Amino acid sequence: MARVSVEYKDHIAVVTLTRGDKMNALDDAMIKAILSAGQEVAASEARAVVLSGEGKSFCAGLDMASFASMAHTDPTEWLMTRSHGDTNEMQELAMVWRRVPVPVICAIKGVAYGGGLQIALGADVRIAHPDAKLALMEMKWGIIPDMGGMVLLPQLVRSDVLRLLTYTARPIGASQAAEWGLITKLSDDPMTEALALSEDIAGKSPSAIRAAKRLVEIAESKSRAEVLLEESAEQVELIGKPDQIEVVSAHMQGRKPEFK
Repeated sequence: MARVSVEYKDHIAVVTLTRGDKMNALDDAMIKAILSAGQEVAASEARAVVLSGEGKSFCAGLDMASFASMAHTDPTEWLMTRSHGDTNEMQELAMVWRRVPVPVICAIKGVAYGGGLQIALGADVRIAHPDAKLALMEMKWGIIPDMGGMVLLPQLVRSDVLRLLTYTARPIGASQAAEWGLITKLSDDPMTEALALSEDIAGKSPSAIRAAKRLVEIAESKSRAEVLLEESAEQVELIGKPDQIEVVSAHMQGRKPEFK
């Protein structure tokens, strides 16, 4: 059975985890399918991506069979090998969405636990149902968050919140998650909201949106001087170019821009 579906419509890629009967829990097939989907949409002409899970939940994290198999393997090779640039395969499940050159909006319902939460953290924006629950669940199983969470979480939450979530493995409600910075916005219909946001983004200049995502990444990781220089460098590649000219023309003419 396929673990992930990818559909394209109106310049939006809709990526859906399709193991709904298992709360989209991660097994080896799901891991490989998510990585493949991320790489596919990264290479596509999509201008925005919506990431969600079928059924009642976004993703419950690693499935129990995978946990059981961990006890009988030497983790050194598969954890320490950098298989995707600066990540191993598990870390790339979250970080692949940061490598996608356009905004990724994650729609969350039910639970986003452990690896599921870390995958969601890789998105640019997270929209969750008020009843959704989130947790860094790894400590429950005697391990630590190791799927990119320690890169992504310090950009979103205070140090004490990060420590509380990591040490306790306690699920928190979506409203608390929003207050702490894990969730961007609450919605009674996260998927509809995510699609609407993606449509808005897809209507903007494609080159400017891609430049903005690159620039945010630089802004979150580089020095002041590097960020200032990159601002200027990205802007040079936008001003007076076809996408920017079309945006200005469309505004002047009172119409929606049309990009090639």
